[in-house]
Amino acid sequence: MNPSKTKLFYGLLLAVTVIAACNNGSNPGYDGWRMAGGNPDMNHYSTLTQIDTGNVNNLEVVWTYHTGDADTVAKSQIQCNSIIVNGVLYGTTPAMSLFALDAATGKQKWVYKPVVKKDNKGTRFNLNNNRGVTYWTDGKDDERILYVTGPYLQAVDAKTGNLIDSFGDHGKVEMHVGLGENAADLFVTATTPGTIYKDLFLTGTRVSESMDAAPGYIRAFDVRTGAMKWVFHTIPQPGEPGYETWENKDAYKLTGGANNWMGITIDQKRGIAYVPIGSASMDFYGGRRRGADLYANCLLALDAATGKLLWHFQYVHHDTWDRDPSSAPVLITVKHDGKMVDAVVQTTKQGFVFVFDRETGKSLFPIKEVPVDTVTALKGEKLWPTQPEPQLPKPFVRQSFTEKDINPYLPDSSREDIRKQLATFHTGQLFTPQSKEGTIIFPGFDGGAEWGGPSVDPNSGVIYINASEMSWILKMYDVKEAATGKENYLQAGVRLFQQNCMSCHGKDRKGGGNYPSLIGVDKKLNENAFINFINNGRRMMPAFHHLPLQEKEAIASYVLNLDKEQKKPFVQHLSAKEAFRSVPYSPSGYNKFLTKDGLPAIAPPWGTLTAIDLNTGQFLWKDTLGQDARFKNVKNTGTENYGGSAITKSGLLFIAATSDGMFRAFNKRNGKLLWQVKLPNAGFATPSIYEANGKEYVVIACGGGKLGTKSGDSYVAFALKK
Repeated sequence: MNPSKTKLFYGLLLAVTVIAACNNGSNPGYDGWRMAGGNPDMNHYSTLTQIDTGNVNNLEVVWTYHTGDADTVAKSQIQCNSIIVNGVLYGTTPAMSLFALDAATGKQKWVYKPVVKKDNKGTRFNLNNNRGVTYWTDGKDDERILYVTGPYLQAVDAKTGNLIDSFGDHGKVEMHVGLGENAADLFVTATTPGTIYKDLFLTGTRVSESMDAAPGYIRAFDVRTGAMKWVFHTIPQPGEPGYETWENKDAYKLTGGANNWMGITIDQKRGIAYVPIGSASMDFYGGRRRGADLYANCLLALDAATGKLLWHFQYVHHDTWDRDPSSAPVLITVKHDGKMVDAVVQTTKQGFVFVFDRETGKSLFPIKEVPVDTVTALKGEKLWPTQPEPQLPKPFVRQSFTEKDINPYLPDSSREDIRKQLATFHTGQLFTPQSKEGTIIFPGFDGGAEWGGPSVDPNSGVIYINASEMSWILKMYDVKEAATGKENYLQAGVRLFQQNCMSCHGKDRKGGGNYPSLIGVDKKLNENAFINFINNGRRMMPAFHHLPLQEKEAIASYVLNLDKEQKKPFVQHLSAKEAFRSVPYSPSGYNKFLTKDGLPAIAPPWGTLTAIDLNTGQFLWKDTLGQDARFKNVKNTGTENYGGSAITKSGLLFIAATSDGMFRAFNKRNGKLLWQVKLPNAGFATPSIYEANGKEYVVIACGGGKLGTKSGDSYVAFALKK
């Protein structure tokens, strides 16, 4: 046989072998769903092909796992993107327990219930939301799961569910480590799983969004011992680059926030960690932190081994709109100017997609610094004169709300009422300054894009983004200064409520958005129980154990209507730190712009799903996501959505996320809906796709609890009918 025929023969043999392997169900490139986001690129992509566009209609429920503890947590949720390693599925419950299941059957292997630690300030534990856990192994016998409950990073044996005693303090590491002495009593936790680089666990934090926020420094811990190996100061200290961008040179001592709550993506080959950073505190008033405020609202590229800064880009200068990036970035290789470029991609709440060269930080598409309105009546505030806007891709959501955008499907009287209200608000631009009269925040505080993150196809370079389009109203209220020796408990309670509580629970204490009303809480809690609740926090509410007891008592006297307590004299002398935190304004809260009947003021769509080619920056398709049952005669309304999508090599996009409680599969190439099923509770989480015993599964957490939906406690797995 001549050489050319020999090559042809072996080439055909190789092709036949590959086809046979595929037909037998093996997937050479398949590596499970070993981390939240699917893989180190964080692209939510699976190479599995057993379920495809032709048979997805044959999916059925094959197992359901009930955690059994949803009733222990008010308005509980499950936001966890479960991971699957060696046939075992790991996830978390509404009460923050960690569990392991047989991934093929859903049968429970073990459950770890975190221990609550008490100190002289009460139970320093917070039932924070959890969006996933982290797996690490030494490749031999040591397998562990790391996740955060309250202020503790915990290491659990992946095989037994027991704490690993050699890690930290008998299995736990305090999340205040490395944040400085000023953060010792401040709220710190983590809702998003940390990321592994070799034997390091890189993590950000969730902190308060008010003036009592701890600094959001990025840290790396030894995954074996729990020892902190490095820290990066997201609020620079003297002598560090970026310190000059803060006019208040003591800001690093007193200002908090600038934290990574979205997750960290690591280029494992290059050893570069891509770290999006949130807003500096407080979110909506920057008079105490004038300047550009590096490294708040940035994408950082850090040396994963040392924490050294390689490059950065700031998405919003001096943010006063809570416009922090909304999810972990995604790694992708795209064709740009005729060359293949390794890129890092970030979606944002305001509807932008940023695409950077991973090594240099250079944007692959033009970005313009656009002049914005800086006129504000808020004393002490100094807004930045320009903001960066990418020219491609175009925004994937609307970015302004004017009279022409009022919901046309409202009754005439409601529409007229909305029109009159809108005429009194500041609106029409993406970066409209805050105001006492009221400013329209659109897209809303929850996006645009949100924490579920996008899916990205590594083969085509197409990004899939689910987004919400809801208008919100923000008003800034004057806050009275402390009148030392001239207040009673009621007066102090009102003032302290405005400073610490009004941004979530509203001026009238009626709540809004995902935040509950406090009206009638005096019938459920006495003073001691209320103060204990303040100390602990729960879900979206941070712990306020840093407040002096006297201040908590004053707030309790106001919220609980304690007549006798309210008349007591309140005497307080503010320290320099307390004076710094006492800002002259407080936000009205997270209030959607709705009719009196709770209907959206803005026209639909309220939820969308968009496919964009990152090679060119051009849209491929866009459609609505979800259906609002209150508008039965209106097609394609979309709904607000939380949680992300997952995509497959076989052409599918799976997503729940919507308030209508449906789980859907789309053809990712054209956006056509192929399959949908009603879940037991809304699935505000990202699905996971995995293989067990030769069968492909899709699993979604069905926790409900958001957007007015009923809470649930189940994980539901689907596979093809036999």
